This record gives sequence, C-alpha cells and structure tokens, in this order.
Amino acid sequence: MTQRPAVLIMQRHLAPLSAFLESAYDVYRLWEGPPVEAAQDVRAVVVAGEYPLDTAVLEALPNLELIACFTAGYDGIDLDWCKAKGLPVSHAPGVNHEDVADHAIGLIVASRRQIVTGDAAVRSGGWTVETRTITPSLAGQKVGVVGLGAIGEAVARRADALRMTPAWWGPRDKAAAWPRAASLLDLAKASDILVVACRADESNRGLISRAVIEALGPHGLLVNVARGQLVDEDALIAALRDGRLGAAALDVFMEEPTDPARWAETPNVILTPHTGGATTAGVQGMLGLLIQNLAAHFAGRPLVTPVA
Repeated sequence: MTQRPAVLIMQRHLAPLSAFLESAYDVYRLWEGPPVEAAQDVRAVVVAGEYPLDTAVLEALPNLELIACFTAGYDGIDLDWCKAKGLPVSHAPGVNHEDVADHAIGLIVASRRQIVTGDAAVRSGGWTVETRTITPSLAGQKVGVVGLGAIGEAVARRADALRMTPAWWGPRDKAAAWPRAASLLDLAKASDILVVACRADESNRGLISRAVIEALGPHGLLVNVARGQLVDEDALIAALRDGRLGAAALDVFMEEPTDPARWAETPNVILTPHTGGATTAGVQGMLGLLIQNLAAHFAGRPLVTPVA
C-alpha cells in the first residue's frame, strides 16, 4: 500500500480532474489500462454518475472504500451492489440545478421562437423582405414538468416569470406552488410543453412513452434535460417524422455521444451535447464537493454529501 491514498478515475472525460487530485492522491486513469499492479492501493474510484459503473473493475480492487460520484445524478451506479459490498457513495447535489433549468428554458425559447432556424435563414440568404416567421408567444403556454425536484422547481419558477402556466407530475405528491396532475398522461394531454426533469433509474426507463408523446400531440414540444433513458427515443423520432409530435429539444440521449445520422431526417428538433449543467460555476461546485468528500472519507469523517 502507498502512503498516500490512491484513487482511480473511471471515465476519460473526467481526465481534467487529475490535476486537482494529484497533490493529495496517487491518481490512476482506467482508460490508460486497468491498474493491475496498483489494484491493492486503490481506495476510491471517481465516476460520472450517468454512465453504467463497471462492477467487474471494482471487484478487482480489494481495498476499495468509496465510490465518489462527480455529478449530482448517480443513475449508473448500482446502489444495491454498493450497499452489499459496504461501499459508501458520494455525489454533488445542489450545485448546478439552476443552470440546468436555465438550459431548459433556453431550449423552450429556441424551439418556440425558432431561433435556430431563424439563424440558419439569415446565414443562408433565406431572409427576404417578403418573408417573416410568425411564432407563438410564450405567454399562456402550459408547461408540464415531469419531476418536481430541484431542477423541476427551478424550471417552474422560470416558466412563471415568463408568463407561462406550470403544472407538474411525479409519482409522489408534495407541497408545491403549482398543481399536480393526476397522471403523467393527464399532464401531457394538458400541456403545450413537457419538460423532463426527473431522476432516472431502472424503474422509469422509457417513462416518456409513445402514448405520452402522442398525448402531447402535433403542436406540443418535448424538452429533456434529465437523462436520455427516460424517453423512448425511437418513438420520439418516429413521432417527429410523421407529425404526431410538434417539436423536441434535447440535451440528453440514450447513447452519448448520440449518432448524428440518427437525427438527420428528423424535423423540428434542437439538440445540445449534454451541456445543461456544464457551467463554470456548476463544474467548480461539483469539483469542490468531490474534493471535500474524498478528504472527509480519508480523514475518517462523515461524507459531506452522501447518497441517501
């Protein structure tokens, strides 16, 4: 065992974290090869919670003590497996939900006011004195929020400020400033815009089904800033292509990065590369919590933000 604790970073896109961790830890990176010789040393793994966690790699780390999730979401982590192994899990809640809500509203405005297609028209010479795009006002639009957690509440507050009318649905009732629909299907039927903002796990894969998409209808807009697995992506693409759904604006996908060819013939869709929470402040907040949780664990103190 080394004198300093050793940590293993699991996903390549988390490579920049190395520079912030190497002053206190021996840092290994899985994409450089499994740390066979150092397997005895690794006491914590650093992960992005949206990716399935390879438990076979973890099984080869006999002194593993902590799963340190860099993100707020941890749907890729098998919590039952971790509990059975006695492995605590930390994450980074409450640092970027406002940013994700900003992004959701940006997607709504961009889609409803046709900002992307307007930009393309100006650049291509399609804007003439004879043509002018007429778009719906946001005022009075009924916004259904799926999941009234931190992100969902932030979206609803912003919708209020923009003169839209929020409502919501979640599997568990709670005190809220906005009405809760009797069911997800009822929420979709009553909404002009449906924003997916709920936590993902295996119990709600494909929650936004063909039936929900069709209930939203040919003038409806589906916005997803949560997780790609929550939406039946094949049903979504089919509905957009044949006009059963009006539009979609997506920041997350079933597989990431998504295959651009998948969307090539799909109309009325705006796509962003999972950047809803990727702000300077948000990333700094996640980094701060990661460092605090690692330090607390190795000092024998309670985790700062454990997964409940």
